Amino acid sequence: MAEEKKKSSVKARVQKFGSFLSGMIMPNIGAFIAWGLITALFIPTGWLPNETFEQLVGPMITYLLPLLIAYTGGKIIYDVRGGVVGAIATMGVIIGADIPMFLGAMIMGPLAGFIIKKIDNVFLPKVRQGFEMLYNNFSAGILGALLAMLGVIGIGPVIVAFTTVLAGGVQVIVNAGLLPLVSIFIEPGKVLFLNNAINHGILSPLGAEQALQEGKSILFMLETNPGPGLGILLAYMVFGKGMARQSASGASVIHFFGGIHEIYFPYILMKPLLILAAIGGGMSGIFVFTLFNAGLSSSPSPGSIIAYTLLTPQGNFLGVYAGVIVATVVSFLIASVILKRGAPDDEGDLQGAAAKMQDMKGKKSAAVGSQADSEKEEKETVEHSKADAEVNKVVFACDAGMGSSAMGASILRNKFKKESIDIEVTNTSISNLPADADIVITHKDLTERAKDKLPDADHISVDNFLGSPKYDELVKRLK
Repeated sequence: MAEEKKKSSVKARVQKFGSFLSGMIMPNIGAFIAWGLITALFIPTGWLPNETFEQLVGPMITYLLPLLIAYTGGKIIYDVRGGVVGAIATMGVIIGADIPMFLGAMIMGPLAGFIIKKIDNVFLPKVRQGFEMLYNNFSAGILGALLAMLGVIGIGPVIVAFTTVLAGGVQVIVNAGLLPLVSIFIEPGKVLFLNNAINHGILSPLGAEQALQEGKSILFMLETNPGPGLGILLAYMVFGKGMARQSASGASVIHFFGGIHEIYFPYILMKPLLILAAIGGGMSGIFVFTLFNAGLSSSPSPGSIIAYTLLTPQGNFLGVYAGVIVATVVSFLIASVILKRGAPDDEGDLQGAAAKMQDMKGKKSAAVGSQADSEKEEKETVEHSKADAEVNKVVFACDAGMGSSAMGASILRNKFKKESIDIEVTNTSISNLPADADIVITHKDLTERAKDKLPDADHISVDNFLGSPKYDELVKRLK
């Protein structure tokens, strides 16, 4: 029991770390895509080579993207003040290195936000009235300058050395032809929601550095390939039963074109052996990418075939599409064999698996409590702290604000539309909850974090973003 608790605790820490990385990267994905499109179009080997526009490529990846990440990381820790000091500090590691400082930004941004927060906790209460602005400006400026200088002479060179080691390790794997084996770790990690730490913490920074030199990188496709998930959903469409089969077609559209990979995770959890299909599809796709020397110009987020198409450099379409197709076919064949041996046919299986997925995504690892605790939790699920007449905005929140919350928001938006309820429904990450949110809907394991962030809102907890009775209860309330 103690060993299980220890493992659960480690897993929870890794999930939290991945969630924090995702919170820094996801809000800035638009900037990454902008840089990727400019790179794909205007570098000498791009679609429309242009010396004037090509000048944007270097400064954007050297300064703009790391500073955005650092600002976001600092802001998560200590709002705008933390973001500003984080950006100042990150300029030091940028100047102290000759490679894109994504890892440096992920370290310096939150670190600077944390330090200025602690300093304010000590000194701000002692500042005399009328001197607050003087203290705020000079404390932020002095600390930012000190951290920037430290970044130039100390932290920057250390991160360069660390990145060089990582890049060398990846290159060894590539040269040995073993890159497809990373799917053994990536595909299970996706289903367990441990992928953010790998993707945003290692693969994307290394891929960006490689793309700056070569105009593309295969590392952007290791985790984002939509082929493995599509193959599993297609297998359910053919060999599945009951609700799983009926819902697989819609899920495949959302996954493949919308890029929301989380939607196929419950289908794997219904029959865990299907993880072999995901691994097989991932390995075969990476093998084909390697065979064709294919790559993308930037990280596609979400992992949609549309994003893949827009970020594919000239001359790489055959390899990119072939890798996606082969991954789909291999995953479909393996999944078909597994499903034909015993496909889930109980409609409760899918809902139960979806609930299990949300439990795994949550940050608690506690055992199931007593029946009395469950009844108490159910009773406290919805707290009405505001009159329904004042509700103008409903916000779904998850860790990254991209996957499960987007699906939940879409479901509720459609329910509101059918009932002619004119209330805004949107989704975001918990760290970026807007102050004007009247109702916040989160998974039950994330509700406390949401309450800490926005205590005055009406908080609704759900077990499953994909289909909760709380949606119909809310519609009835507001109607």
